[in-house]
Amino acid sequence: MWVAEVKDPVHGYIYLNELERRVVDSPPFQRLRRISQLAGADLTYPGATHTRFLHSLGVMHLAGLAAERFRDRGYLTQDDVQLTRLAGLLHDLGHGPFSHVYDEVLDRHRGMTHEDVTQWLVRESVVGDILEDGGFSRVEVSQLAVGRLKSRDTPFLNHIITGPLSIDIMDYLIRDSYFAGVEYGRVDVRRLIDSIDLVDGKMAVEYPGALPVLESFILARLQMFNAVYFHRSVRAANVMLGRAMEYADEALALTKFDSVEDFLRLYDASVLLRMANLEGDGDAQVARKFTLMYLNRELVKCTYELTVHTPDSFTANILNKESIRRKIEEEISEEAGVDPRYVFIDVPSVPSVPLHPDRERGMDIMFYRRTADGRRPQPLSEVPSILAHLAKYIDVIRVYAPVEWRGRVEEACRGIFEASPPSSRVSM
Repeated sequence: MWVAEVKDPVHGYIYLNELERRVVDSPPFQRLRRISQLAGADLTYPGATHTRFLHSLGVMHLAGLAAERFRDRGYLTQDDVQLTRLAGLLHDLGHGPFSHVYDEVLDRHRGMTHEDVTQWLVRESVVGDILEDGGFSRVEVSQLAVGRLKSRDTPFLNHIITGPLSIDIMDYLIRDSYFAGVEYGRVDVRRLIDSIDLVDGKMAVEYPGALPVLESFILARLQMFNAVYFHRSVRAANVMLGRAMEYADEALALTKFDSVEDFLRLYDASVLLRMANLEGDGDAQVARKFTLMYLNRELVKCTYELTVHTPDSFTANILNKESIRRKIEEEISEEAGVDPRYVFIDVPSVPSVPLHPDRERGMDIMFYRRTADGRRPQPLSEVPSILAHLAKYIDVIRVYAPVEWRGRVEEACRGIFEASPPSSRVSM
């Protein structure tokens, strides 16, 4: 029975039962009202001020639709539907200040991701108590929230929450597009959900009927990546925030939380205020400077950009190894004669075209065709579609620096990135 409703500008009314309402009303979930969905994107797209709170409600709503479809086909029980809705609701509970920007700092200093924090919060906070009171295992919900549930013989439940056809992606594409004021993310996700069925225990999209909406979904992600998520100015704001938090970590203990209460005090406004008022020299001074530059929209500038379609060993190491990027930043700074703390190499943290399988979790985009004998798998290689042309490697490497050093850093980048052979300049 629904006991509450939320008017969502994307999905319309989202309804909650008593258990879901109690979770939403808890302090750990209410904190998501103070965590921006797209970090510093609002400095480029002023409407993009939406939060993880609203996104999490949207994921719960869509996860419920997907799980109900599988229930109606006999794959899931009603309890499974509720479990999936709860997992969707809580999938982002562990995001820190400015979402994925904080992830980079947390990984560097604690070796953790927001998914690790999500599981910890669900298990250790009042959220876990609420789940147990409602008859659900805090451990199972914490695992499914990050797509790692192993205790049930329904592995596709994980794929509803994570993976190339995840409900998470569906919601953030249309939501981020709506609030950013761009048209790229307008995808008929209801049609896409209604086209998904199980083939050999895995989620697959109906072919040929749903091919157009899947193409729209993949193209929307590519276009949102290029126009919003990895927009030059959006990333400039985010790399500044990331370095500010990194350099402020020792003074403010941003990643040294030991209790749930410590973590709940970390959100966008609180961290910005503390960094803007930092005192001291060295890294603390740099963190304060970046914070004030961010608040006044005095962004660092992209001085060099390299689009990568087929990575060689040099670019692959830059894309995949943070330690290598730091070494090259130091070399660029030395060549340009500038402070290395003000030079950033920025690379995407997610693929722009999600057509490659996630081998760790066994996920890939699959198709099925309805035949007289039932559903038959349809390999991607046999699907005549523009998707075949998109199934290629696309990545971007950018170097940022303050505007006053732009020319010197650009010249240093050309000497390093365009040297032959480039791998000789940095020990791999």
